[in-house]
Amino acid sequence: MFDFLKRGAAQVPEAKASATGRVVAMGAGRVVWSPRDTASLTKQGFTGNPVGFRAVKMISEAAAALPLVYQDRERRYEEHPVAGLLQRPNGGQGRAAFLEAVYGQLLLTGNAYLEAVGADDLPLELHVLRSDRMSLVPGADGWPVAYDYAVGGRKHRFALGDGPSPICHIRSFHPQDDHYGLSPMEAAATAVDVHNSASRWSKALLDNAARPSGAIVYNGADGQGTMTADQYDRLLHEMETMHQGARNAGRPMLLEGGLDWKPMGFSPSDMEFQKTKEAAAREIATAFGVPPMMLGIPGDATYANYQEANRAFYRLTVMPLASRVTGVIADWLSDFTGERIDMRPDPDQIPALAAEREAAWRRVSDASFLTDAEKRALLGLPALEVTHG
Repeated sequence: MFDFLKRGAAQVPEAKASATGRVVAMGAGRVVWSPRDTASLTKQGFTGNPVGFRAVKMISEAAAALPLVYQDRERRYEEHPVAGLLQRPNGGQGRAAFLEAVYGQLLLTGNAYLEAVGADDLPLELHVLRSDRMSLVPGADGWPVAYDYAVGGRKHRFALGDGPSPICHIRSFHPQDDHYGLSPMEAAATAVDVHNSASRWSKALLDNAARPSGAIVYNGADGQGTMTADQYDRLLHEMETMHQGARNAGRPMLLEGGLDWKPMGFSPSDMEFQKTKEAAAREIATAFGVPPMMLGIPGDATYANYQEANRAFYRLTVMPLASRVTGVIADWLSDFTGERIDMRPDPDQIPALAAEREAAWRRVSDASFLTDAEKRALLGLPALEVTHG
């Protein structure tokens, strides 16, 4: 079954490394590969937004930690060459870090790119390439003929020939793009802007001693209501240096003759601002498929408890994503080996889905009209091996 591994072992090269290594070492820049600025979306929605950051981390870490099964129609393998490859895909990453990078790129950009290194039968190494540096080169018929990896002014081209592709391109569904996927971050871009703006507003309020603004009313002698230019500049300077900022919070204000402070209360729009921020946070969580309850966002009553929300998170978000990604990787690696590789997440080993698993087993076990072989097929298990005495 694993002859391809034996054949490849005899031809291991003395040194192996990603073909993009020399490109990366020579420069540091970013290339936008789609009409939407991926770098800006990542900066605003991931590195600059706590809701987007946590949503991506939760999904990618949960999907990367899922146990995988390797099987065909006849048996389930306890050990498999592909499992060994994913356990240590390259010299700098283990299984968890590698898969987390794959899922993270897919969630942030809608695309994930894997590079096969030393590919003879089964690749000797796998590398995750940054999506914002990759661009697809379409041929005359619209199908890709190559992929370009560019950093600054340097570029490396991965040509696609008749054999297995050196690049595995995993992309999300995009209804208006033939070559690139649509990321949840792009769908949540408006909500991210609202949430970030609300955070900046809150920061500005704190910088202003956490109080709403007010008005200084000047009533000069003989009813004069206009200050001189020198008086206005002096008052403005004192306000900026002595009464603004968190370090000046609570400092009393000394008003000279003719000046009176009129505080202004929070307006109805100010009172609703926090609710607007929470609504934007829920929209970001919804775009990524994370129950708001799991992100600590108040006001969400969709699920009765945290356990139910966690079960929905795995069933509706993590499992479909992991099944699709591992399926694409398995098909890609099958092109190298010439043998079908079936790799998928194992729901039977996920604690969050234990209740569903027990209910399914009970229903199938109580179905007396089914044979043992049919029950195993319904549960996704391979057929029992027949032993001959």
